[in-house]
Amino acid sequence: MILAAGRGERMRPLTDDCPKPLLMAGGKPLIVWHIERLRDAGIRELVINHAHLGHQLEAALGDGSALGVSIAWSPETSALETAGGIRKALPLLGDSAFIAVNGDVYCDVDFTALQTAAKCLGASADLAHLVLVANPEHNVDGDFALEAGRVLAQGAPRLTFSGVGAYHPQLFGELAADVPAKLAPLLRLAMEAGRVSGIVHTGRWIDVGTPQRLEALDALLTRAARPTERPS
Repeated sequence: MILAAGRGERMRPLTDDCPKPLLMAGGKPLIVWHIERLRDAGIRELVINHAHLGHQLEAALGDGSALGVSIAWSPETSALETAGGIRKALPLLGDSAFIAVNGDVYCDVDFTALQTAAKCLGASADLAHLVLVANPEHNVDGDFALEAGRVLAQGAPRLTFSGVGAYHPQLFGELAADVPAKLAPLLRLAMEAGRVSGIVHTGRWIDVGTPQRLEALDALLTRAARPTERPS
């Protein structure tokens, strides 16, 4: 599942007329980078939620066939937050563990390995497997701790949740449908029960939360796409 229902307040005015996942970086909409990486990892059945200007997302991506995937849409009248959006989409996601990715991050997470981790959730008592990253400048205090592969609500050193993870549907089973709900409280409860595993991602990860970060990402990806000049 790609989570694409956020309003993108910090991105305004760019998001006044364009949903955040369709903002361009390196010649592609942010969400397309995710779709292509998921597809290349063999994950071709996608669910995408939307709220703000969601019709633009559906118009741009359609059923996903042009990108080699199949997209099922989960529209929300108003944004339901992360957990609420996932809860609403559960009928589309099925009974097995699944991957969820924030639509407003850019990363080179190994989705093949994450898919394996999702399958392991079904064979264990764990409810979630989180990808954590070193704390960026805008979240210096971090979110969670990691000890021997277990994610803890308390402890040190602190790490930042990347917005990428695998979840078992049971994590959301007690939530009411179509009611806004945040993900962090559910994760903390599961952590207290010792039911959350995790890893640290040391590759590229950018929370594209402001126009300045979008501009920096666009410059980075544009440079990377240029052919290397050879000396004459």
